Amino acid sequence: VKNGKKDKDVNITMGRKDKTKKKNPNVSTNWWIVDVGFNNYIDKTNYATAGSYLINRPGYPNLDKNDFKLRSGKSVNVNIWLFMQRLNLIEHHVNLKYGVGLEINNYRYKSSVSYKEGGPVPYTATQTNSPFIFRDSISFSKNKLAADYLTVPIMLNFVTNADERKNRFGLSVGVSAGYLYSQRNKQVSNDRGKLKNKGDYDLERFKFSYITELTLGPVTLYGSYSPKSMYEKSLDVKPFNIGFRLGYW
Repeated sequence: VKNGKKDKDVNITMGRKDKTKKKNPNVSTNWWIVDVGFNNYIDKTNYATAGSYLINRPGYPNLDKNDFKLRSGKSVNVNIWLFMQRLNLIEHHVNLKYGVGLEINNYRYKSSVSYKEGGPVPYTATQTNSPFIFRDSISFSKNKLAADYLTVPIMLNFVTNADERKNRFGLSVGVSAGYLYSQRNKQVSNDRGKLKNKGDYDLERFKFSYITELTLGPVTLYGSYSPKSMYEKSLDVKPFNIGFRLGYW
């Protein structure tokens, strides 16, 4: 009987140990996080002073804001974060959050504008070594500017119920810095088929953005806004992204 009591006590003690919650680590890491959303921009360009960057087609109105309107539902943003870390600052309710990833933006145009890095200027007898945009002579079923960045975000993260995914509420605010590593004008038409033109189209190499994330239980929403134009010298357009995260972290 005595041995039986001991055995019973051991089982109870072991059971208590099994149910003990593990403490959250001070540094937690998640790999390969994916965001999916939409991108657009706020256009503040003065088209009357855009200069030689815009080439007008004879017999047609000058290029203006309407030529750079986007198909909002088809202008897709995808972020692939190689990793993100969360560093505990105060009781796991206030954290420093940071990471490294790829920010992929697709600006899908309604019109038939085309980008060129340089060379013969359409509708003229001149050539240039500077990039330019012109109204093309054909219609495209697909016409987009793709701009991809290597991006580093850093945020202050505020979270409740850090141990409970379903009842968690979180808010992150901060900034990100990105470096433009690829820019492409991708077009599809009956006349020319599929084209993917890579070049230097006067886009800014560095991108600074204000960023935020909102976590409601298992759902995380994100947003970003750049206060500086995505073009270096020509158009004045300030991009923004909104979407949701595939995952709760």
